[in-house]
Amino acid sequence: MDYDETQRIDLHIHSTASDGTLTPHEILLLAEQLGIRAISITDHDTIEGTEQAVLYKKTLPIEFITGVEISSNPPFSLPSTGSLHILGYGIQTSHLELKAALSRLRTARKNRNPEILKRLADMGIRITPEEIRKTVGPGQIGRPHIAQVLIAKGVVQNMDDAFETYLGKNRPAYVEKYRIECEHAIQLIRSAGGIPVLAHPGIIKTADPDGLSILVSTLKEMGLMGIEVYYPGHSKAQIDQYLQLAKGKNLLVTGGTDFHGRMHPKIQMGSGRGDTFVPYSLYEKLIEMI
Repeated sequence: MDYDETQRIDLHIHSTASDGTLTPHEILLLAEQLGIRAISITDHDTIEGTEQAVLYKKTLPIEFITGVEISSNPPFSLPSTGSLHILGYGIQTSHLELKAALSRLRTARKNRNPEILKRLADMGIRITPEEIRKTVGPGQIGRPHIAQVLIAKGVVQNMDDAFETYLGKNRPAYVEKYRIECEHAIQLIRSAGGIPVLAHPGIIKTADPDGLSILVSTLKEMGLMGIEVYYPGHSKAQIDQYLQLAKGKNLLVTGGTDFHGRMHPKIQMGSGRGDTFVPYSLYEKLIEMI
């Protein structure tokens, strides 16, 4: 594929405000160093990272759009899809209703952690909040940070091992978390002036072969405006499928690497595993829509 490296963007990045390992300022500096033209910080259920980036961005030439990634429940008509992540772009970070909803999600995440630690302790694996805080720093604590401590203690070999053995869905230390309904997430983003986009459709599981198309149609009726087509976990065939899906349903196309820094070292900002390219033209269309 021929493309201009200077026109690369990355609209799915996580900072220390959620479960990334780089601060918003470090992310902006790295993006500039890598020659990425535009980025968005889309932390899980918080806009603290994107708010910080807005301040730092004033001193750098890189283009930036506010963002968030909200954990939500799937529509009742498609219960098999599991958790849905809705990206929000161009949101007004001062929007009170959005901030209140995100605060509830973070509180639920915080309350979930002690139960996870209790279940690990029942299996003879003791981890203290202080140990996790040393790993996380000032950011919010989640399962990836607990996994890091498990790795440091030698309980597991890597992140995948931690989730497959203890922390993943249906594993012994897994605790179900509170999520808002997907329609509410979409409407919150739109009421905050933003563009709601379905994140990484390739990891969504549906029982029906046409389930994703049905899901996207349902979400569009709720106000969905885009699909994250370009993503490191998507194959060439999936990208082609999602491009056609977006075109057929008149939805915006976006993309990003889901960069977390050292948390997932094989994924690099702007290029994923080396073969992800998100063109600047998609950023232009997103800005036009906003």
